[in-house]
Amino acid sequence: MPTLEPDRKIRALIVDDEPLARDCVRLALGRVADVEVVGECGDGRSAVSAIRQRSPDLVFLDVQMPGLDGFGVVEAIGPARMPLVVFVTAYDAHAIRAFQLHATDYLLKPFDDARFGEAVAHARRQMREARESAMGRRLAALLEDVRSATEPPPSRQPYATRVLVRQGERLEFLPLNTVDWIETAGNYVRLHAGPRTEVVRTTLAGLLEQLDPAVFVRIHRSVVVNVTRVRAVHPWYGGDYTATLTDGRELRVSRHYREALLRPVS
Repeated sequence: MPTLEPDRKIRALIVDDEPLARDCVRLALGRVADVEVVGECGDGRSAVSAIRQRSPDLVFLDVQMPGLDGFGVVEAIGPARMPLVVFVTAYDAHAIRAFQLHATDYLLKPFDDARFGEAVAHARRQMREARESAMGRRLAALLEDVRSATEPPPSRQPYATRVLVRQGERLEFLPLNTVDWIETAGNYVRLHAGPRTEVVRTTLAGLLEQLDPAVFVRIHRSVVVNVTRVRAVHPWYGGDYTATLTDGRELRVSRHYREALLRPVS
């Protein structure tokens, strides 16, 4: 989410394939003192290019456009990198999906000045909250740096390399580097290692404490994946992704956990 310095205007981009609709949004924004229009686009592909080049704070985005529609624009940029969005649509049915894609707000055509003002005010509040949250993170980072400079680093126990599983009447060690992914199963977890599946009595959270976080990453509240087995990641709906493993299996990646999987490899 973009943050906004107190004295800087909100930089807005208007995207709609109808010139008259763009005119309506531009005229409405002309009556808002702290907003400046940095561009207009008549289709989704030019909108993607403008967002990447101009980095607007706020996008008024038409839902239905030929070729790449409004949702396609969000998916092309990536929900995590998308500016604040006010979807503009003539179809109320799209409003629910707009909120699922983390839209700041939505406007139903034709909209009046009062409803337009509410959408801009909502965007302004979100930017202010993001700025205050960013300052809090900077202060927390400062405190962490000060503590790390004055306190000795805590000793870390080595991560587990194998897990004990039952094979009939005997116990056997399963090497963790053979495990592709892990899922919860009530009071147990299932470890999937190629064609082999083993059940261990523990919680997913308890097992994660023993695993190397650079290798085993939580992608859903009930699923952990070995990142070395992930071949590709694709955007899905509502900010979620799907991860394709080397054996072709697809696992859902929740938007709440996607950052851990998409982070650069160190």
